[in-house]
Amino acid sequence: MIYYVSNYLVKNGDKKINTYLSASGKGTKMILSGRKIKSEQGKSIIIEPFNEQQVGPNSYNLRLHSELVTYTGDTLDMKKNNPTEKRSIPPEGLLLEPGTLYLGRTLEYTKTTSFVPILEGRSSIGRLGLFIHVTAGFGDVGFAGFWTLEIFCVQPIRIYAGVEICQIYYHTIEGEYDLYKSKKYQNNKGIQSSMLYKDFGL
Repeated sequence: MIYYVSNYLVKNGDKKINTYLSASGKGTKMILSGRKIKSEQGKSIIIEPFNEQQVGPNSYNLRLHSELVTYTGDTLDMKKNNPTEKRSIPPEGLLLEPGTLYLGRTLEYTKTTSFVPILEGRSSIGRLGLFIHVTAGFGDVGFAGFWTLEIFCVQPIRIYAGVEICQIYYHTIEGEYDLYKSKKYQNNKGIQSSMLYKDFGL
């Protein structure tokens, strides 16, 4: 690993830089490598089911569940629990249409108590004009559950259940922290539509 310290480029292993980093606490925030994810699996990171074939150099590929949810109304209201309907992705795939938001979820359940989980789309998926989250790719340390995906497309595209749709990576966190304990989304059992209406206390 390479660090920048006082405008000098220094390689990890240099005695002076290691002393500086140890004393200052700098250089400790980083993204976990794929090897580190594997070594933490079952400990501070839980991914169920876990398959080593889905581990990347610094992330883990998550798959798409067969269930989708769409909103049924033409207009959404932040203060209301907007009605939805469920859809299933058949073996022959499902054609998604532009202009519609599809809520999906990952096949994998994830949990971490020591790292910040972050979700991103895979480049191969993005190159088809398929987005897997609108704004909610940033997770919280302590989150446990399935990831709800906010899926939309640039042009019609056929999708399939079980495809490796996105990737999760883990970032270290600095300082004392509180674990995520949301009453809205923690320990979810499936796709969850927006519960923003609860913030209004109505």
